Amino acid sequence: MTMAITADAVKTLRERTGAGMMECKRALVETGGDLDAAAEIMRKAGLAKADKKAARIAAEGIVVTARSVDGTTAILAEVNCETDFVAREQEFQAFAAAVAAAVMQASVTTVEAAAALLLAGGATVEETRRVLIARIGENITIRRLGRLAAPTVIGSYVHGTRIGTLVGLKGGDATLARDLAMHVAATNPQYVQPSEVPESTLAKEREILAAQAAAEGKPAAIVDKMVEGRLRKYLAEICLTGQPFVKDPETTVGKLLDAAGATVTGFMRYEVGEGIEKKLENFAEEVMAQVKAAEGRR
Repeated sequence: MTMAITADAVKTLRERTGAGMMECKRALVETGGDLDAAAEIMRKAGLAKADKKAARIAAEGIVVTARSVDGTTAILAEVNCETDFVAREQEFQAFAAAVAAAVMQASVTTVEAAAALLLAGGATVEETRRVLIARIGENITIRRLGRLAAPTVIGSYVHGTRIGTLVGLKGGDATLARDLAMHVAATNPQYVQPSEVPESTLAKEREILAAQAAAEGKPAAIVDKMVEGRLRKYLAEICLTGQPFVKDPETTVGKLLDAAGATVTGFMRYEVGEGIEKKLENFAEEVMAQVKAAEGRR
């Protein structure tokens, strides 16, 4: 009888070895769920070349995009490595671009599904990733990917290689869509318009603003008006339509859209490494620092 292997065990082994999910599951079944033994089997079989490197934090990298021929669908992907030096390497950037193109062509929506896609050379994304790790010597991960579709057009923009955006429009044109993608890269809005902001977020903000107004010693009779006024300002700051347009601060994005007879149907924004906790030192550097400190005390 085949032993049941938990998804957490497969995930742990995959993070440790950098190998595919099915390879990890087979190794765990073979070893009765023993992670160390499974990792050893995979190393012996040449399936875990990235074993040690997979534990390293990959917080550098690039954001890439790919668009459909008709311009109404696009992909945004973040591919990470350990250093900005590797992020600038042509081989790494070519891999990231190939991943985005393959994802666009196959219409997949998850990193796991992307790993199984075939690239031009006949190898899968996952196989190519592991070969690249062995050749470059750094951990490389496909951190996330997203797909956006729109009725009229998708605007895409990559600032350098670290910030990438997509904006979907109903109405308008490609020029407007790209301008708005540049705007989103610069201002990082959280929502398209105020109606999308969750009521729980509004309630919490009202609570904070009310406390601030009370702390200023304002009369209770005008606190509510102050709160609502400041709430409108807050919503204008976090919602795309209320923000001053970066190329013409005298008008808001909402007015720009109205003039073009267009609406934003959705947007995405990725910034390399956001949300990843970076280690300031690696283990080798920490050991050397301790050795030098010990020598200095002699």
